[in-house]
Amino acid sequence: MLRIRGTVGDWPVDLSIEMDEGDWAQLGAQLRAVKPEGAAMATTKPANQDDALWQIARELLRKAGQLSGPDLLEQLEGLTGSALAGKRLLVRLRHSAEVKVLSGGDTPLYSWVGAEA
Repeated sequence: MLRIRGTVGDWPVDLSIEMDEGDWAQLGAQLRAVKPEGAAMATTKPANQDDALWQIARELLRKAGQLSGPDLLEQLEGLTGSALAGKRLLVRLRHSAEVKVLSGGDTPLYSWVGAEA
């Protein structure tokens, strides 16, 4: 089960999505169909909700290419429904080999660089 908590405008959202093996396989097939050549992406079912959120967070930054720290944190908090869980994902992204963090101005910039061999 994947749980997404946050808000849409002023409306609170608490969404639970249950996926069986077939659903995960279908999602993986769709992600493989749209991923760029050479991109490494897990196509198996995440072991738990934390792994699922981690994969979604990585995909969020990959699609954006680059986000400021505050913007990324806001999106991660919306994804998780929790400031603490959002900060944990932000720290995990900061230490990922797939992410480059530039500290050039008032806020850090998180850039997706992909898997480095």
